Amino acid sequence: METAALDWVERYAQHLRHERRLSPHTLDNYLRDLRHLCDFCDRQGIADWTALSAPQVRAYVAWRHRTGIGGSSLQRELSAIRSFFNFLLREGVAGHNPAQDIPAPKSPRKLPQTLDVDQTARLLEIPGDDDAAVRDRAIMELMYSSGLRLAELVGLDCTDVDMNDATVRVTGKGAKTRVLPVGRKALAALHAWLQRRHLQSGAAATSALFLGRSGKRIAGRTVQDHMRRRALAQGLAVPVHPHMLRHSFASHMLESSGDLRAVQELLGHANIATTQIYTHLDFQHLAKVYDAAHPRAKKKGARD
Repeated sequence: METAALDWVERYAQHLRHERRLSPHTLDNYLRDLRHLCDFCDRQGIADWTALSAPQVRAYVAWRHRTGIGGSSLQRELSAIRSFFNFLLREGVAGHNPAQDIPAPKSPRKLPQTLDVDQTARLLEIPGDDDAAVRDRAIMELMYSSGLRLAELVGLDCTDVDMNDATVRVTGKGAKTRVLPVGRKALAALHAWLQRRHLQSGAAATSALFLGRSGKRIAGRTVQDHMRRRALAQGLAVPVHPHMLRHSFASHMLESSGDLRAVQELLGHANIATTQIYTHLDFQHLAKVYDAAHPRAKKKGARD
């Protein structure tokens, strides 16, 4: 592409960095996606952004798809291209957005991994009475009790937990706050941890609910590592990570209540379509029960 066209990519990067204040990681993703588009334009002899048409964007998507890029990744790339052209429109450089109505190819959505109720109970039966065991028990009980994201958990302050009201106030995506119920087991685990917390080194200097070995707010990576090791010690064959507890919470709640809207509110999903994936998990469970129990569903040779 011509130097002038590439200059607009740099101006867009400055816009993302200083006006939209995107994180360095998100900014890198946007710019990487635009570099792929620049490579495509060079191959096609497209020298200027005003020359890029909707059919050519479709050809770009098809080209990327042929190289093995999945639908969700292409959806992100198209989002970056649309955002870039909206910037060019704002600056009076482009007259239209060629990516506006271009869909990404659909990919089969992977169902999230979950633990069943028995596996979850085994995970939460953390042995020991040392500080780390008491803290880890409180962390995992709270994550499962209230369906917290990892970032929500590590961001909690002591004042976010209301032991009398049995609630926790969390700040989720988009800085949105929601108040969630906390179950009996999680309350007991939190009470045990709070009796130990003030004795930890550095506790007086931070408002963080959960502390790491340094006495500062616990890091997400620490929670991940401890959960993985606790799961192995408890004999769980599947690799366990924090989001698996959130998935398990959602699946178990939906299986028991059938109330999709309530689960959406508890999870803090802006769109109910995000929550609906758990209905597929619930259906899988029902299908297994049906296949095992219904006389007309049993395989040939099975006893009636």
